Amino acid sequence: MDTDAKDVLHRYLRRQREGLVDKLDGLDEYDARRPLTGTGTNLLGLVKHVASVQLGYLGEVFGRPSPRDPLPWYADGADPDADMWVPADESRASVLDLWQHSAEHADATVDALPLDAVGDVPWWGDRRHVTLHQVLVHLLAEVARHAGHADVLREQLDGRTGLVAGDPNVPGRSQEEWAAYRARVEQAAREVSGR
Repeated sequence: MDTDAKDVLHRYLRRQREGLVDKLDGLDEYDARRPLTGTGTNLLGLVKHVASVQLGYLGEVFGRPSPRDPLPWYADGADPDADMWVPADESRASVLDLWQHSAEHADATVDALPLDAVGDVPWWGDRRHVTLHQVLVHLLAEVARHAGHADVLREQLDGRTGLVAGDPNVPGRSQEEWAAYRARVEQAAREVSGR
């Protein structure tokens, strides 16, 4: 693989990270933290989770652990979902600081290594021996998946859509036009289902 392929993967990863963290913009503490699904998914927790995962995949996996203290939610005996939400005594600023550190650490790893650099993902079992290329594809898919979750959560909160605020890929419809569009989609579903 050539440098261009690495640059493309890295650019897409950075764009998805930007889209995920952008979903917090303009939200108060309650809306940033509150569970918005039956399984407790919340926006600030998604950011915390992705920051944590990124430190693992683009840090430890390639023998480049973060110089920061180990993340407490990975300690033995920690709540298994502790990286997916933010307790009241943990500030948004600390999560965003972790996010920034994670992004910088990950970017340094990508910049320093070739795509065929070998890493070790112990939690992958028999597939544990990987290349930077495999990890970038895996991480890009994971970050994009969580950014998609965040898109839906943010739309539920205040109707904001798109990868980032002002995304030109989102049709510029008024609330009335969106309501009419939604009604058409609903009508088609009812017709097919016989409801």
